[in-house]
Formats: sequence, C-alpha cells, structure tokens
Amino acid sequence: MNDMSYEAHKPSSRGDRLSFVLIFAPCFVLLLSLALLGQLVGLHWQLWLPGAEHKASIFSGVHAAVYTLMSHII
Repeated sequence: MNDMSYEAHKPSSRGDRLSFVLIFAPCFVLLLSLALLGQLVGLHWQLWLPGAEHKASIFSGVHAAVYTLMSHII
C-alpha cells in the first residue's frame, strides 16, 4: 500500500489576501452601487442579489451577496 499524506497546500497568505481584495472590493462596489440605485428608486433590491434576501441593512446584504458570488467564481 502507498502511504500518502494528504496535507492541505497553504499558499502564501499575502498572495491570498491580495487576490481576495482584488476580487472582493470591485464586486462589493459594483453590487453596492446596484443596491443603492435600487434603494433610491424604491425597488426590492434584496431579490436581485443572491444571498441578500433576508438581510436588514444594505451593507450586510451586499456583503452576503459578494461572498455568495465569490463562492461561485472561485
């Protein structure tokens, strides 16, 4: 039998942090502008963003939507 070790590969934390910010920040700004536009017009913007359906504030809704979107693209 082969004795295999299943260690998780740990990439550098600086590279992970940079890639996270480069994905999270533009998505957050884009979805926040969409939610703010919907809020100003008086529409139910929570239905537009995945993961934001049951959030009370606009920032928590956009935050949940960005994490939902990131889980699909990563």
